[in-house]
Amino acid sequence: MTSFSQIQHHRDFLSPIRQWLNSLEIHNTKLAHTLCKLIPAQCPFEKDIVIFGRTLFHIPPMCKLNPLYEEVVTLRFKALCYLADECGEDITVYC
Repeated sequence: MTSFSQIQHHRDFLSPIRQWLNSLEIHNTKLAHTLCKLIPAQCPFEKDIVIFGRTLFHIPPMCKLNPLYEEVVTLRFKALCYLADECGEDITVYC
């Protein structure tokens, strides 16, 4: 019989990528700007489909389906913090 912990261990095949993303540190201005441009501040795909004032259906935010969403958003935050705290740059353009 397979235990829950064994199943959980096999299901999290993205764990090495998660750990790598979480361990990344930003020490390069060009990389920080690139990350801030590539990673959106908010989920871009959520919307309601409305016809004649009635909502037909709702398209959920696709980013919530991304299994690495939290790690990617954290990486963007690290880049923003680097630009603001270490480089003294104005980051309002990315907000």
